Amino acid sequence: MDSSLNLAGRLVEQRLLSEEELERVMKLHQEQDAPLIRMVVELGFVSEDDLLPLLRDHFGLPLISLKDMPATPLPIEFPDSVAEFCKHARMVPVKIEQRELQVAVTDPTDIARLHALELATGLHVKPVLAKEKDINARAETLFGAARPGDDSSLVAREIEGAVDEEDVSHLRDLASEVPVIRMVNQMLLRALESRASDVHIEPFENQLKVRYRIDGILHEVEPPPRQLKAAVISRLKVLAQLNIAERRLPQDGRIKIRLAGKDVDLRIATVPTLYGESVVIRLLERGQIFTELESLGFPQSILGQFNGMIARPHGMILVTGPTGSGKTTTLYGALQKINDPGKKIITIEDPVEYQLGGVNQIHVKPQIGLTFANGLRSIVRQDPDVIMVGEIRDSETAEIAVQAALTGHLVLSTLHTNDAAGAVSRLLEMGVQDYLLSSSLLGVLAQRLVRRLCAACRKQTPFAGFSAGVAELRPVNGEPLQNVWEAVGCEECGGTGYLGRVGIFELLSASPEICKIIVQRADAGTIRNAAVRQGMRLLRDDGWDKVRRGVTTLAEVLRVTREEG
Repeated sequence: MDSSLNLAGRLVEQRLLSEEELERVMKLHQEQDAPLIRMVVELGFVSEDDLLPLLRDHFGLPLISLKDMPATPLPIEFPDSVAEFCKHARMVPVKIEQRELQVAVTDPTDIARLHALELATGLHVKPVLAKEKDINARAETLFGAARPGDDSSLVAREIEGAVDEEDVSHLRDLASEVPVIRMVNQMLLRALESRASDVHIEPFENQLKVRYRIDGILHEVEPPPRQLKAAVISRLKVLAQLNIAERRLPQDGRIKIRLAGKDVDLRIATVPTLYGESVVIRLLERGQIFTELESLGFPQSILGQFNGMIARPHGMILVTGPTGSGKTTTLYGALQKINDPGKKIITIEDPVEYQLGGVNQIHVKPQIGLTFANGLRSIVRQDPDVIMVGEIRDSETAEIAVQAALTGHLVLSTLHTNDAAGAVSRLLEMGVQDYLLSSSLLGVLAQRLVRRLCAACRKQTPFAGFSAGVAELRPVNGEPLQNVWEAVGCEECGGTGYLGRVGIFELLSASPEICKIIVQRADAGTIRNAAVRQGMRLLRDDGWDKVRRGVTTLAEVLRVTREEG
């Protein structure tokens, strides 16, 4: 106990934990009689990355990683009960020297568990430190996966009695129960550690599903028991300051919380379904989106052209692609590059995802009449140099954006079209005059996101050729494919073969020839062909180049560009 308190004091000294947070942890520690150090992490106040070095220095214990733990069981027979205990106590036997058993743990202050292991094995137990995710991964290899719902079943048992979903005060009390808070925090922490962008909580007739979207793909994870559905959703609603009693209408909320020592914005959206409310949580780690354009995967030729466009004093630049293709990240990267005290930049977004220093950001509120079109009219009267419109959704917004670009403003916006040429056709269909569009447009950037191959396990193989179904997808520009890389899967990438995402791009520059075609109201195919003749590389060509260099796989490029064929 004294050792834990001393360590908590050091956390406060090093400003990893505030006095207020320490007070809260101490109160819960006394109420729950749970290890104080574990609670600091589970409640999201301090990250393991910050805590483990402190534990190492404080207790003088070695800090090991996954590769330091044995991939096969130790050469000694342990009773089955010991394996079960290690699996659920977050411990992994590392090695035996004489009568000493070295065990990887996350919390060396949990003396009760260490003593229990000594009694069960008859050996002197010496703890070493490791990350929880490394311990869990190795425990699954050595002992098998944990039984479904093991951890959450303990929480379910801690919450006594049936849950009355109609009793609002009961739901509010339930959402404040420490076991529920801890379980929701753990779910969000695991999502953050898994690099998930979204958490989907979906009720069905006989089960509750939880899925993490990692690198654009949904992965199912172990859910809490279905009887905890109301408790989990109520907790999330309380966090986002939503109406717990309202279950018939969709609701949206936003909250800033601290997880693993990081400031994270949560966007929480609920929608009623046949078997209860479905919840989607978008995790927005602050500062994560502020990425240099150079690191997004732009080919040098396209990056040079795009940088030239955003440096222009006026005109319109559009970024196109489906939802989740990284358009906002690209626009924020562009704004970051041109943001300086000599320019006034105003954005209007739905919603404002991240706060940009020195930029005036407006969140649209259609319910009170603040739409993109109305907001854009007001923005123009604020004497801005640069305007970013989150999305052009209607003819009114399109016309005002074009007029702003013609009257000395640099306008950046997004459209939902399949390719760059399609954006021109879409604006003409919205009613924008062709001569105004040709005079204001600087360029259109189309993009997609593909998963990046894990450099630790990728494998190169000779290219066997395109199958009959995708023969038309061969490169238009560039060298034919000779070799390709395949995803394999290892511990570093969680067995998926991929780690992170990278963009593929095509940039349509509004050259004099393209502007002439726009005035003739040509269709998207004609505009695309003219741009290709002038040297525009299509999305797929950039994709092939990244396949050739081992950045991604052929399957990934086909997955995100199939509709272009």
